[in-house]
Amino acid sequence: MALCGVGLSPSFESFEVVCVGGNLSARRIRPSLMRAIGKSSDWKRRPCLGVRCSSLKLDGNAQTDISVPVEEESGHVIKFKMSDFKVLDRVSVGLGGRAGEVVFEAVVKDTDSPLYNTQVVLRRLTSVRAQRRGKRAIEVLKKLARRRLMYHSYSMQVHGYISSAISSGRSSFTLVHGYHGSFSLRHWLQQSDWLPTLEATLALDKESVRRVGDDTVGGSAVSRQLRMIRILMRDLLIGVNYLHSHGLAHTELRLENVHISPVDRHIKVGILGNAADFYDDSPNCGTADNNMDRRQMMIAFDMRCLGFMMAKMVLRELMDPLIFTKFKSFLTKGNDPSCLREFLLQILHRNSSSGNAGLQILDRNWGAGWNLLSLLLATEPSKRVSCLDALTHPFLCGPRWRVVPSIDIIRWGLGSTALRISEEYIYGQPQRSRLSHFIELMEMLNPNSRPKNWLELLPGKWRLLYCTGRHIGLTFRQPPEQVLIGHVHLTVSRVSKLNTSLLFASDIGFTVMIGQDWPHDKAGVDGKLQVNSLFRLMAGRRLYLKEEEKNTEKLSNPSNTRDAFAQKVSGRKWKKALPFKESPSSLPVAKLVSSGIDEVTMNLGDPLSKSINSATNVVREVRTQVPPEMFDLSKLVCGTYVDTRLLVIRGVNGSALLFTRSCFDESCK
Repeated sequence: MALCGVGLSPSFESFEVVCVGGNLSARRIRPSLMRAIGKSSDWKRRPCLGVRCSSLKLDGNAQTDISVPVEEESGHVIKFKMSDFKVLDRVSVGLGGRAGEVVFEAVVKDTDSPLYNTQVVLRRLTSVRAQRRGKRAIEVLKKLARRRLMYHSYSMQVHGYISSAISSGRSSFTLVHGYHGSFSLRHWLQQSDWLPTLEATLALDKESVRRVGDDTVGGSAVSRQLRMIRILMRDLLIGVNYLHSHGLAHTELRLENVHISPVDRHIKVGILGNAADFYDDSPNCGTADNNMDRRQMMIAFDMRCLGFMMAKMVLRELMDPLIFTKFKSFLTKGNDPSCLREFLLQILHRNSSSGNAGLQILDRNWGAGWNLLSLLLATEPSKRVSCLDALTHPFLCGPRWRVVPSIDIIRWGLGSTALRISEEYIYGQPQRSRLSHFIELMEMLNPNSRPKNWLELLPGKWRLLYCTGRHIGLTFRQPPEQVLIGHVHLTVSRVSKLNTSLLFASDIGFTVMIGQDWPHDKAGVDGKLQVNSLFRLMAGRRLYLKEEEKNTEKLSNPSNTRDAFAQKVSGRKWKKALPFKESPSSLPVAKLVSSGIDEVTMNLGDPLSKSINSATNVVREVRTQVPPEMFDLSKLVCGTYVDTRLLVIRGVNGSALLFTRSCFDESCK
């Protein structure tokens, strides 16, 4: 795979083609039947598209030529004549040039060249900025030449360039690089049958899937898509890590710049014309610490770009510019990427991941995909995952590879599983037991137990997912007013940064269904109930009682719950995950001390708002269905788990309320 450049101009004095070679005869690319496509705006400005070649040598006075130092020409840069190329009449859609570029395809016709009969891409660079990119691609080649096998596998190999002087006194510069099919990765994903076509292009077999830890070929559409994403992402990460290990950042990782070679079945991460050095050797570069900060920021930028690429590969809805703009706006406004699932369910207008292949892929393996996506898109650059750590992440490792998860992955998996179970809305005894078990495990693995951590993480808007207390619905009752509960939110805000006072606001949305056909018609009168209360946050501990009485053994009291929980965590499955050998007698919590009287307000639409009896019945029914802690906030006694995504608060009766962080900006929806 090579990069060849041809300079095309209405008035050619002469032409020279430079080939950046090195072991080029070891690998030849068969000529493809794909066509080439040019940029329309540049074609209009240049009506003469013919290529005129001359065997005349350039004048020695032509100082405007872009040339390579003589000492380099005998190594990785070899000069060719323009007559060695045959320019084709079309250009592939995946090679569309940027501003200041005109793209052609050509075939090397010189029988003495190691690239004979090889199809290449000629990228004519017309602007100063574009020519700077071309020169930079040559410089990067020289820097990466020591490990040429990796360079050939994961980047578009640059063969050379053509430089010549034209009549106006300016220089013409054309970069020549390898041809890797007619589609970029973006064009692949935009095809309706992209998955089977890409599988056929990569010729997936059992040997291929073993590279990602899998042992099967085929399966359901979700399994096949997950396998393909693993192959593509692992290749991308290996290629980008190759650049990072050589002190370079790509800086232009986008689906449009990435191609898939059907020859060696590798991802090509572009011609590296915008690759930047980690370390600045100029006199004004500053200290070594500044260089390290520069390196960290550049790596973090590349990882964020990889996160955007992964998101588009998994969720094809993000290929829509409007939806992707909302997605990117959510991140640029400072929202934590760990809450992306809650946000995407809203903008995709879904209550759960069922029926969407992309959401199902991210939900698999205890939500490992969401975890990797949040690490790639982390708000703080220092918290973004590196290429090597991403390659060992459970999401990119198949079932044949045994990956020992970190405590963070285990904690994330527990929360994701509890969230998924709560979305099923099937609260039988098995589901209720599992949810209680996972919440207990989360509390034992709480990473933020200090009041200082709670004051940083607790403020925000939280949506109620589940309560381990009572659940009373409408199915077997005949209340005077049929009320359907919508979203229940808990909004926490700090009163002052000088103390630990917090304002809790409970917002309960509901619909009062009118008529006897409410099981089939959920339309009705909307209403909202809001409760405000003031709390002080203090350090405290939650005690597990050891005594139990015989006559209460069958009841679900705290002592029985603790004993049953201790038996579960003593097994081999959780021994290695938990930071202690036996169940503790107490755990640190954030104690919530109510310091104000609850203020209750209700808004109810017509005609129910005009009837006091109807409003009273509605309030009574809302209190029946909603956990009592959400109506009487003073019954909240302590917070037992909090992170950027999930929150667990215990009530005075011992029941746990599980929340997930919600998006503040409703306009994002």
